[in-house]
Amino acid sequence: MEQKRITANGIDFFYLEQGDSQGPLALLLHGFPEAPSMWRHLMPVLADAGYRVVAPALRGFAPTQVPPSGSMRIAELIDDANALHEALGGDDRAIVIGHDWGGFATWGAAAHAPERWSKVVVADVPPVRFYDRKATDPVQIHKNSHFYFFQMGVADQIVPVNDFGYLDWLWQHWSGHVPGFDSTPDRQAGKDALREPANLRSGLGLYRDNFHPETFGTDRWEMGRVLAELPTQPTLYLHGAEDPVVDARTLDDIVSALPAGSDGVLLEGVGHFPFLEQPDVVNERVLKFLAG
Repeated sequence: MEQKRITANGIDFFYLEQGDSQGPLALLLHGFPEAPSMWRHLMPVLADAGYRVVAPALRGFAPTQVPPSGSMRIAELIDDANALHEALGGDDRAIVIGHDWGGFATWGAAAHAPERWSKVVVADVPPVRFYDRKATDPVQIHKNSHFYFFQMGVADQIVPVNDFGYLDWLWQHWSGHVPGFDSTPDRQAGKDALREPANLRSGLGLYRDNFHPETFGTDRWEMGRVLAELPTQPTLYLHGAEDPVVDARTLDDIVSALPAGSDGVLLEGVGHFPFLEQPDVVNERVLKFLAG
């Protein structure tokens, strides 16, 4: 696995790369509070399947550059993904895989530039049109408490306390009940990506820029408009059953809304981090989908 850098969409990106340099591009986009190393189980499997696998650190997550504009809007993350496809020499065989905020960017990148991506995999962030189903569920509101906490300026001071103890709690809060799962290396990598104040502001900016209190839930919510359209490519949607955003019925409806050749999997016992909590099962599902 090599460490490299590239400029795309005006941002200096750090990325991990593995696989055949002449193979089709597989772009892997992480979320919050994560780092490219979260893909360490999937990368070698995709590389063995013939892909050129690239896992960048998102804008604002060290060691990728903090955007000069400070913007962490979803439209910028989508442009980053499609610009990385261009800068890396991707073609129409490329695939894009995203988790959490990287999943939001994946929904948008595939829908906005379908000519770039042949297949799509998203985990644990359903299309935004399905979020209103549990908007009034107290359990879901509590589970999403960080969305509201991060809007507060004091979050910049509280989150780093006790070596980013809040992020430790967030990982525990969103993990499932997989025996033997240890998030320690991934928690550490996520902390290191946000350790500097400018990087932490970028990470919190994902929530502040995209879930602004004055527009979220109204017809002026930009993220809702940007992600209104679904991909036209075959899409695999993965979701941990312990992540309460999606249940079996909603999963069926998501797959029904996606194009022919799409599929969905609800992973029992798994929380918000399926690529880490149950990597062997997830890798098998992803390979089967890509080969189909």
